[in-house]
Amino acid sequence: MGDYSKALEFHEKSHKINEKALPANHPNLALFYNNIGLIYNNMADYCNALEFYEKSLKIIEKALPPNHPDLATSYNNIGAVYKDMGDYSKALEFYEKSLKIREKALPPNHPDLATSYNNIGAVYNDMGDYSKALEFYAKSRQIKEIALPPNHPDLATSYNNIGGVYYDMGDYSKALQFYEKSHEITEIALPSNHPDLALSNNNIGAVYNAMGDYSKALEFYEKAHKIREKALPPNHPNLAISYNNIGEVYHTMGDYLKALEFYEKSHQIREKALPPNHPDLAQSYNNIGGVYNAMSLYTAPMLL
Repeated sequence: MGDYSKALEFHEKSHKINEKALPANHPNLALFYNNIGLIYNNMADYCNALEFYEKSLKIIEKALPPNHPDLATSYNNIGAVYKDMGDYSKALEFYEKSLKIREKALPPNHPDLATSYNNIGAVYNDMGDYSKALEFYAKSRQIKEIALPPNHPDLATSYNNIGGVYYDMGDYSKALQFYEKSHEITEIALPSNHPDLALSNNNIGAVYNAMGDYSKALEFYEKAHKIREKALPPNHPNLAISYNNIGEVYHTMGDYLKALEFYEKSHQIREKALPPNHPDLAQSYNNIGGVYNAMSLYTAPMLL
């Protein structure tokens, strides 16, 4: 639900009990540290996320055999933090450690292998190596097509990710093709107010925005926003993303008052939900400044 402080509160209650009841290297303590790390990662508090993921890893390395799938999960989670921090070489290092274990421990069409390929593909996409990204996303998709039913949400994720690569490459027709495949599955497989359906609408809106079809962009961004308003708490960061995206369309269309209205709604949520140095807050300040600049309300002194 995005209420990370409450999540931390209950995990810490759990931890106090487990610390008293269990030996120091018990796998359940590793699970606790892992869950705390996940919360901090979602809060973009990457130092604390790494601290707790590494505590979890130390226990798992002592308690479990070297090719145990839980060790692969631990490496995977640490890789995810480094990816979010933009340290792609470290992210690849841990994702590849995870993949090696999964290749030894799991059958060749196991969904966790698909997850590893997907995660490595995501790092290459962030690095701008789109051919490698497509290669790993294709490996992930091939496993999912064999292992999962045709309308499984994880297949929708694969199509969505491939669409994202084509979007980043500027191939908007291919991006739309894969985003729509993803959307078709998501509509069948998930309830009408599921956050993943909002994400699907959001991504299609982004393609139309990039193509300059602003009425279609607004249509899909507003669909995404309506779902998020129903499904998420009022200060969830994904609601801020929706307000930001709608504001961006109005900004591009030259409707600066509407753009400012939505950018400020986005900013208000981010100030409450995110740590003060989060990059999304910087984006909000930048976007609001851009609107004022476009409205000729820029207050910096003129240089002669």
